[in-house]
Amino acid sequence: MTAPPVSDGPRALAARAVLITGGTSGLGLAMASALAQAGAAVAVTGRSAERACEIASGLPNAIGIELDVRDESSVAGAVDQAWTQLGGLDMLVNNAGIGMRTVNPRFLEEPQPFWQVTTAGFRDVVETKLLGCFLVAREVVPRMLSNGAGRIVNISMNEGTMVRRGFVPYGPSGAGVEALSRVMAADLLGSSVTVNILLPGGRGTQTGMVPGDAPAELQAQLQDPAVMGPPIVWLASQGAAGVHDARIVASEFESWPSKSVQRT
Repeated sequence: MTAPPVSDGPRALAARAVLITGGTSGLGLAMASALAQAGAAVAVTGRSAERACEIASGLPNAIGIELDVRDESSVAGAVDQAWTQLGGLDMLVNNAGIGMRTVNPRFLEEPQPFWQVTTAGFRDVVETKLLGCFLVAREVVPRMLSNGAGRIVNISMNEGTMVRRGFVPYGPSGAGVEALSRVMAADLLGSSVTVNILLPGGRGTQTGMVPGDAPAELQAQLQDPAVMGPPIVWLASQGAAGVHDARIVASEFESWPSKSVQRT
């Protein structure tokens, strides 16, 4: 079975409005760029309003919004701003996250056991990835339900990363997002809002997972964040209207339909 069509042209998503958290770099920026190029109106968010606006200015039909996904008032304000300026939201992409370097700058060479991780470091990663996913979705979903339609895409990671030595709290934060996504999907089953999981399928460049001075052989193994473009554009398209509670690996997207498993 061939891959689903990504789009029907450069304006295939002209009627779509998308909010992307953590959209100023790495995977988030790659997805924002792909969606904007496909015609969607995109709200690019980040903790720095200046940075978000700078990135948005380089994309067609995009706006930049300051958003700290860990803060309820910031989430409420950002969602309201995006909803007002874009005339609603058709899709939320929960992508915001913090890599292991903030907890242990040498996490590749010297894995840090969980008992040496600081409380502040643990909280910052988990609150950004997991709590942030919950807070933004909680703010957006009621609006989508009232509006009659909507799509949530939560960005996850390889299962191997979740349980890798020295990867507390990054791994557990990803595992939490997966569990949260499944519960969200169950809660929204039969409604007008869908929930799906998307992950790169390998270490990506510019994601904070691998330092820029990593060995050349490791750098050569890294995926381009652009791998997230085709699946996120498809998930925003009419072709994905009935897709719910799926886990899609971007690096395997071309063969995803034939490998997908129906969940119950």
